[in-house]
Amino acid sequence: MKKNMGTTDRIIRVIVAIVFVVLYFTEIIPGTFGLVLAILAAVFVLTSLISFCPIYLPFGLNTCKKENK
Repeated sequence: MKKNMGTTDRIIRVIVAIVFVVLYFTEIIPGTFGLVLAILAAVFVLTSLISFCPIYLPFGLNTCKKENK
């Protein structure tokens, strides 16, 4: 897998994941929608850890900085 997520993108995903988890566990957003947000938070953290987002592929997105050769 070639990395397609930059540092800023990864940090934003982790912050959003933390917000989703806090909203779910404080029961501000309960029920099924809260559970969906918690699962989405897990996906955000996982994609941030591996620096790869499969949804970016079909759209040709890449937020990594280009390496100088």
